[in-house]
Amino acid sequence: MRVMVMVKATEDSEAGRMPPAELLVEMGKYNEELVKAGIMQGGDGLKPSSYAKRITFDGKKRIVTDGPFVETRELVAGYWLWTVKDMDEAVEWVKRCPNPMFGISDIDIRPVYEMEDFAEIMTPEAEEVHGRVRDKLAEQQ
Repeated sequence: MRVMVMVKATEDSEAGRMPPAELLVEMGKYNEELVKAGIMQGGDGLKPSSYAKRITFDGKKRIVTDGPFVETRELVAGYWLWTVKDMDEAVEWVKRCPNPMFGISDIDIRPVYEMEDFAEIMTPEAEEVHGRVRDKLAEQQ
């Protein structure tokens, strides 16, 4: 199963406070373990929401809002995309992670939808277009 592992933002990360060099080394070693285990498919840290844009959809209307965004605890400061056998394995890997923030921090794990999850509503047209996207992504990698 694939999961998105999200490091939640804090006031420090939203203020742009950079981690100490020691944490960069620890996190790099942790990422090496994830890659060696075949778990990590990708991931990065994200700049504070003051650099962000939010696009709100309302029918055909699009509203663009500049960051920063108020609800810091609802924001994501970094992410990984992992392939694990189950949620328990993802939890065990997150427990091994160095604390990514100064002080208390949270990491959320969310399963990624797979095409099989849409089997009951998948039409041949939708299957064809998603297949083309999947194939093109595979080519690019």
